Amino acid sequence: MVSFGSYKNINVTIENFIATVEMDNGELNFFDLETLSFLADCFADLDKEDDCRVLLLTSTGKAFSAGADFKGGGAGLDNSSRARLYEEAVRLFSNRKPIIAVVNGAAVGGGLGLALVSDFRVGCPQSRFSANFTRLGIHPGFGLSYTLPRLVGRQNANEMFFTGRRVKGAEAKEMGLLDRLVPPEELLSEARAFAREIAVSAPLAVMSIRETMRAGLPAAIESSTNRELSEQDWLFNTEDISEGVAAMGERREPGFSGK
Repeated sequence: MVSFGSYKNINVTIENFIATVEMDNGELNFFDLETLSFLADCFADLDKEDDCRVLLLTSTGKAFSAGADFKGGGAGLDNSSRARLYEEAVRLFSNRKPIIAVVNGAAVGGGLGLALVSDFRVGCPQSRFSANFTRLGIHPGFGLSYTLPRLVGRQNANEMFFTGRRVKGAEAKEMGLLDRLVPPEELLSEARAFAREIAVSAPLAVMSIRETMRAGLPAAIESSTNRELSEQDWLFNTEDISEGVAAMGERREPGFSGK
């Protein structure tokens, strides 16, 4: 096993043609523009690395990723930051090599969007998925308006979007959010075994097939994030988002006014 690159809040090792990309930004693994930029750089660098044939996207802490830190006033609260953040999201969707996400805990909001960058997701009963944007008072982002309905179907996506409810591991597997469901202690071993199945296949053929199957995806994500951003612009000026962020910080049910 060898270390690869140097990226803030991201640890990368390569072994047996499998690159393990571990997000390491606290218990909830919130991300900001800088973190996503480093992650996109990492993906681009691994695309050029012959010793990497497949990526495992993992995380430390108790969450896969809780998305942008709205409570902390982080990325996502101003138009310029969100626009640049979504540019990095398009870069993530543009990588050439297969990605398996290891969803050890919660993938919430933008964290759900990040999980859906991957080709496959391995999770456990403790995995949780939530498109919690309406609980904050905003429109979904990170290309989720495109990726989520294509993965779980329009009705399931609408239910997740409109209610913001949490989908746990077993239901996520049934819905199609997870490809493999295992006990938590087997997450990494199962993901590595899955990655090994891909890594022993002909790498040029794998990348060629992946390009065919994901044809037009980066352009579709760019178009979707442009639409998402324009809707977020006016919603960020409403009273509802102030209430949503306050309620999240106070761990209470929001009382939205529709203003």
